[in-house]
Amino acid sequence: MSAFASVTARRIAAAALTAGALVSVVTLPASAADHGRPDRPKVQISAVQYDSPGRDDRSNRSLNREWVEITNTARRAVNLDGWTLEDEDGRTYTFDDYRLEGRSTVRIHTGIGRDTDSDLYQDRRHYVWDNRSDTATLRNDHGRFIDDESWGHHRHGGRHHHGGRHHR
Repeated sequence: MSAFASVTARRIAAAALTAGALVSVVTLPASAADHGRPDRPKVQISAVQYDSPGRDDRSNRSLNREWVEITNTARRAVNLDGWTLEDEDGRTYTFDDYRLEGRSTVRIHTGIGRDTDSDLYQDRRHYVWDNRSDTATLRNDHGRFIDDESWGHHRHGGRHHHGGRHHR
């Protein structure tokens, strides 16, 4: 290799290393910020069983087969005390002194039962979630919207209530 080629090769290598170092410096703060950010809780409605399987006979068993699941996808636990789960007609369940652990799910049943870490009960004697169309809305203890799940609504009409099973 000639002296000229050797100097040129070293300059190209130095330029590449410098460019790589600049890219690293530019991207370092963004990645450092990502690692320094606390693991913010992400609570969401993960599933809804609005049409109780089997006959809708208003038995407690049937009522408890109607449920909404709430999942915390973050690692940190979230205190849901004072949070609400509401249907379109304003029927509201308020969480009382409940802590949802990180990366876990709780199922909120309509009927009567004994609360556990994974199952909560609204203690109602009537169905909440409309079979044909409804929206489950989750709000925090300050009334701020967290998530919702809708079903059976017109594709172009937005969220319209169509009646249904509330008075079976």
